Order: sequence, then C-alpha cells, then structure tokens
Amino acid sequence: MSTHHIYANSTTYQSSSSFTNTKLTHFNNNNHFSPILHYPRSLLPPTASLKVDVGAPNTIVEDSVKKTKEVIDEEAKYIVGTYARAPIVLEKGKGCKVYDVQGNEYLDCSGGIAVNALGHGDDDWLKAVVDQAGLLTHVSNIYHSLPQVELAKRLVASSFANRVFFANSGTEANEAAIKFSRKYQKHTCTDGKVPATEFLAFSNCFHGRTLGALALTSKVQYRTPFEPVMPGVTFVEYGNAPAAVELIQQGKIAAVFVEPIQGEGGIYSATKEFLQSLRNACDETGALLVFDEVQCGLGRSGFLWAHEAFGVFPDIMTLAKPLAGGLPIGAVLVTEKVASAINYGDHGSTFAGGPLICNAALAVLNKISKPTFLSDVSKKGLYFKELLKQKLGGNRHVKEIRGVGLIIGIDLDVSATPLVDACRDSGLLVLTAGKGNVVRLVPPLIITEQEIEHAADILSQTLHVLDANN
Repeated sequence: MSTHHIYANSTTYQSSSSFTNTKLTHFNNNNHFSPILHYPRSLLPPTASLKVDVGAPNTIVEDSVKKTKEVIDEEAKYIVGTYARAPIVLEKGKGCKVYDVQGNEYLDCSGGIAVNALGHGDDDWLKAVVDQAGLLTHVSNIYHSLPQVELAKRLVASSFANRVFFANSGTEANEAAIKFSRKYQKHTCTDGKVPATEFLAFSNCFHGRTLGALALTSKVQYRTPFEPVMPGVTFVEYGNAPAAVELIQQGKIAAVFVEPIQGEGGIYSATKEFLQSLRNACDETGALLVFDEVQCGLGRSGFLWAHEAFGVFPDIMTLAKPLAGGLPIGAVLVTEKVASAINYGDHGSTFAGGPLICNAALAVLNKISKPTFLSDVSKKGLYFKELLKQKLGGNRHVKEIRGVGLIIGIDLDVSATPLVDACRDSGLLVLTAGKGNVVRLVPPLIITEQEIEHAADILSQTLHVLDANN
C-alpha cells in the first residue's frame, strides 16, 4: 500500500493510502484552531491549509468527516436534484471567510453568487435583522409597514426611478418587469392599434428560471426541457446595435431586456454607444428599456448602479441579489409613466417587501451607497484585475481577464471546472460563467487587498491543472 504524508508546521505524519496530502484547519466551538490529521480522499480538499495542535483527539476528525458524508447523503435522498453541489458542507462565515463542518477555511470569492456584498455576519446588518425580528417580521402587503416605505424612498432617491415594486428574487423581479411592460403597452395603445407584446433580449443573457424570465434567457439548454415557454422573444448578439435597432423599429417590441454587465453570460460589459442606441430606438417607438442589474447592480461595478457609468437610463430596472445581504428580495424600479399603467390587483406577492427583509436591505444600502465605499470597490477591482494579469496573463489557456469593479471574469480556451475545483481544494471559492469556460470572481465588496492577493496566488498556483486536464 502506498503512503501519503501530511505536512504541517514542519511536522510529518503518515497515513494509509485511503488518505491524502493535506493541510487543513479545524475551527472548534471555542473559535480556536485544532488539528485535522486524517481525512478520506473523497471528502478532503487535497491542499487546503492547516494549523496543528497535536493534542487534538482523532474523534474530532472522524466526527467531522462523518458529518460531511451524512449531510451529502441526506441531501441526495431528500432534496430534488436540481443542483450539482460542491462536496463541502458550509457551516459558518465571517467577513470574506467561510468554514465547513470539518473546520476548513475558504476565502469566498463567489459571494453566494454575488449576494453577500457585505460578507458574512456584518455587525450592522445583523443588528438590523435582530432588532426588526423583535418588532415585526411579516404582515403581508395588505397593510403598510415602516421599513418597506423607507427602503422604497431610499431607492427612488438614489436612482432614476419614481416608484418601486418589491419581489422575492431576481427572476420574480424580471417576471414583474415583463408584466409591467405588457400592461404599459396596452395602457398607452390608442386608436384601436394592436399593442406591442414581444421582447428583445441578447446573446449570453440570463434573466431567471421562471417561464417568463426563462424565455428571455439565451441558453438553449435552460429553455428546452420546459418548452413551450413564453413566445415572442427574439435574441440579438450582445452589443450589435444595428441589428437591435432594426428589430425595435418594427414596432412589435414591448420591452428590451439588457444587462449593462453580463454575469452568468461570461462577464461581458456593454458600451455607452450600444446602450444609447437602444435608448434612442425605444424612445422613437414607445418600447420600454429594461436594465437587469440583478447581479451587476448595487455597488458591484464601483457605481451604485452599473448603468451610471454609461450615462444611459432605463424605464425599468430590476434588482435582487445583494440588496438584503443574503435574505431573499427583489425590486423593480420604474418611472412614473410605467407606474401609471399599473392598477390595484395587477400584480402582488405575499412575502415581498416584508419589514424584516426591508430593514436588512436598508442596512446594506446605507453602507454600499457611500461614495467612499464605491470608490474603494473600483480601486480594489482594478488592483485585482492587474494582479491577475500579472500572475495569469502569460498562461496559454488564459484568453482574457475582463470586468468592472468586483465582477471579474477569467476567459479560458478550455473548461474552467478543473480550475474551480482546484481552487476550492486550495481554500478559494470561485464560480464558472459563460459556456463553462470563464472563471467568475464576485467576492464580497468588503474584500481586502491582502485577501485579493491571496486569491490571485491560489489561482496562479492551481493554473497548472488546466494542462493536466486537457
């Protein structure tokens, strides 16, 4: 039988072939670190980091490994199999770090898919949640509540919009935008004309997974299992202004849905000329311009709203991911002309805009809307990209490093999955995007320069797996 070694603090340990090289950290109940010396290969990241206290009992190790396996097995037994999850069970987090049940520490550059803008366990966010939970959690939208109105006022004051509709997620926000667009066209159509009912979206776009939002999502593999989806959607190449304008001018488009910066699609940014062309064509024909900022909005780009960088403004904007700091929320921001077409009963939600969620969102908005905070996001984003270009740019598999602020993509000529897996095994959580060939970095906006350097180092040190797997 072969022998593997565990190296930690210059001390060598031996194990049987059922265990692997490892450096791991255990986080015990007293927030102290203790050793984890033996892990089954199937459950153990091969190169995560370890601080060793030799006196720790092996039962800690055995129990944590057993717990991981139990959770993974029970997930497979009881939960509908829609997610191909990574083989780790996360238990706690603080700042930009998360810890699994085995005590392994990870630098979180996935941010809950661009959700955790303030990281994990932000003190002000936690206070807002706890305080509101002790006052009032849910009353439905049959009644008024203070945090909901205050959040709407803050969103209107900081944007192009006049009014807000609250939902529970990004896909629900986009569903509402679809309905509002259709209703607006019926409301404004006169002289017996047939109102515009069709939609324009773009290649590589992602707008959600409910049937309406799914119809606006370009990836065929997402739509095909559920066809027929909502009809009347045309996709044009992202950035192709002439083709988009030609279609809009035919007069059948109720609304144009576009992401100023595409996240799921591969971290592609629009240009001012492209967005201005869409704005002009919509103004000429009466179509509505909808900016989906579910992923790129709320400070991610270094601007509060990603479209601010272009000086082009929509009729509708959809928000979600980071707004409530990890609690479920969606928001649709609209101009008065759109809001005037919506009547009582046209749309609704039982849970949306509840006092608890809105109070949490106010705590997030208070922080990320500060000019100094946004400026820091821009600076950290530039630093991150430059560091990645220095450390990764010479690799033959790296085609481009792109992005704005702290939404960054590493475009590869091969699948990004082996690199994502290797990063996770080394204590860094990142995502894929595009056609699976883009590494997506959307860390908490509070990430430090030191953490950025650590992330870049891990990416650099694991890049060799692209050669091994191809």
